[in-house]
Amino acid sequence: MAQLNITHRSGKARRGRLITPHGEVDTPVFMPVGTAGTVKGLTPDQLRTAGAEIILGNTYHLMLRPGAEAVATLGGLHKLTAWDGPILTDSGGYQVFSLAHMRKISDGGVRFQSHIDGSLVELTPAGAVEIQHSLGADVMMQLDECPPGDAEREVVSAAVERSADWARRCRDAWNAYERKTAQGNEQALFGIQQGGVFRDLREQSARRLVELDLPGYAIGGLSVGEGHEAMCEVLEDIDGLLPADRPRYLMGVGEPRDILAAVLRGVDMFDCVLPTRNGRNAQAFTWTGRLRLRNAMHTLDASPIDPNCSCYACKNFSRGAIRHFFQADEMLGPILVSLHNLHFFAEFLAAIREAITDNTLAQKAPAWIEAMYSEEGSQ
Repeated sequence: MAQLNITHRSGKARRGRLITPHGEVDTPVFMPVGTAGTVKGLTPDQLRTAGAEIILGNTYHLMLRPGAEAVATLGGLHKLTAWDGPILTDSGGYQVFSLAHMRKISDGGVRFQSHIDGSLVELTPAGAVEIQHSLGADVMMQLDECPPGDAEREVVSAAVERSADWARRCRDAWNAYERKTAQGNEQALFGIQQGGVFRDLREQSARRLVELDLPGYAIGGLSVGEGHEAMCEVLEDIDGLLPADRPRYLMGVGEPRDILAAVLRGVDMFDCVLPTRNGRNAQAFTWTGRLRLRNAMHTLDASPIDPNCSCYACKNFSRGAIRHFFQADEMLGPILVSLHNLHFFAEFLAAIREAITDNTLAQKAPAWIEAMYSEEGSQ
């Protein structure tokens, strides 16, 4: 169940293969987000062509609709989504942060006011495991409390304690299901480290989680407003806090410079809505910066998004055509840029893996970041 085999190292950076019941995944890896059972606007075949190997779903949203029982009845999340590769499901812990205005939290769990119809729904550690058991994901996450990046120390400390207790309760519920999905496949449970930007709280959280001997560990509570430098400071210690033989997953991080910084510090897995959300808003990622395709400068531009890119969008459509689709509110525009962005992220992670193999990542990383984030590289 979600076993990580490390094949190469370059400093703290690791390259490996994550083995799951639905296939193997090259790491470091970026996971496209399919919150409600679909990566918006894209078919599974398109995802595969773009280079996706594993996708992510969300417990909170799938709990509300169509409901865990409905997903199980329809054959599980793999069948529902027509995706036969690995799937990871978030526990709903991020919604504890993002929907703070619509929830009440206690040691027992979280009570949400549904953003759909206003009804009250409760999510407990055991309940989160039960839902993910029904969904049938290859990897499920513990329920945790994610405080905002500017939270006071006492708030973060309380979240560390609560998340550690919830991790134990999730572990017990996972064991009660014999560590298997409702469909009979082995299912891994990952714990989530909290602690904000406080080093001692991060150490405390990691220690409590490692005692549970889980198949994998995630770094939570980052990319919530603390900033790039603060994130890097937290990640400096990760290699010494989390087991070297288990996958490490930095949750909700998709900015290329953040991914690269995390890989250099020993992280293996990433997810974010950034490629598809930005794609739906006409912003394309490239190795030389970002293109804002609604910009009038692209109106008569016959060149592709990136002349060096082999994705479907770049092989078949010009910048001018794609801008027209957005201006005309045609669905094809968001689809094409989402496809391109996911292809870019897959190529970016593939380049990182190759650099780890060649032991050249530390030398290549600064040049990549300079090209992507120079002022001239964003149009």
